[in-house]
Amino acid sequence: MEMRVLREAEIRQCVALDGRAIEAVGNGFAKLGTGEAVVPPVLALPVEENNGEIDVKSAYISGLESIAVKIASGFYGNSRLSLPTGSGMMVMLSSKTGFPQALLLDNGYLTDVRTAAAGALAARYLAREDVDTVGVIGSGAQARYQVRALALVRRFTRLLVYGITEEHVSRYAREMRSDLGIDVVAKESAEQVVRGSDIVVTTTPSHEPYLRAEWMHPGLHITAMGSDAPGKQELYPDVFSSADVVACDRKSQCFKIGELQHALAAGIVNEATPIIELGELVLGRHPGRQRDEQISVCDLTGVGVQDTAIAHLALEEARGRGLGTIFNS
Repeated sequence: MEMRVLREAEIRQCVALDGRAIEAVGNGFAKLGTGEAVVPPVLALPVEENNGEIDVKSAYISGLESIAVKIASGFYGNSRLSLPTGSGMMVMLSSKTGFPQALLLDNGYLTDVRTAAAGALAARYLAREDVDTVGVIGSGAQARYQVRALALVRRFTRLLVYGITEEHVSRYAREMRSDLGIDVVAKESAEQVVRGSDIVVTTTPSHEPYLRAEWMHPGLHITAMGSDAPGKQELYPDVFSSADVVACDRKSQCFKIGELQHALAAGIVNEATPIIELGELVLGRHPGRQRDEQISVCDLTGVGVQDTAIAHLALEEARGRGLGTIFNS
């Protein structure tokens, strides 16, 4: 049996944060929406004494020859060690035989791309067309990837950022100013970011809510992607009762580990609440935002279809380019 091992540098040659990546992730959500994907529950392993967590996600997507099993970690004290807070890898298995096909040593890169791609999809269907200012809360990797992905689906000229570490925020502002050629302004509070933005992305691993419903304003879109485990929370639950349109990547998963877990516990939403899944938007089964003045919120937790879709894209491209180290057993 042939096993292909791909290193991060090779994977970066195969997959970029671009339209192809967004299309691949969108197709994964479409398959989930039509019932042509099987997604098991997330395996979440907290490592509290080291301020870390390890998650395992996977999905079978009908029509694809490979299944990705992803192991991802987030250890939030790593910055003190001059290490990235996130890492991971993906194992690709044949969907016909179950035998291993490839090991993608991406160090979390593919997770960053597929997470940002979902944010771009949320904005494509839920944000207003005429956007001037984007706001981001947090200054880590996803604060970068999410805004870069937004720039692929919406034009904007100004970026507001708030984070708790001044040095990290300053570095972030310099990078994004250089990358996107736009005005980047650091704000003193999350409230200032929300009140001054047309789109807001929350990207923190917070366990305490900070974004309040009273800061929201007509026309605002919020993508909350930091809550992906029990107990994590960025939004106060009444944000959902104040929104005109509520969406998520996968309702059953968000009720367990997303922002919606807290809205569910507070009695603000339930199983019958009209909550749109991304697959419905991609398939055109729901129009998403229908009026400029509506307030929309999307809860993203990261679904296994994203991992299989982006990993399949990487593996196919690597084969075509002859990249990777081949082992035979």
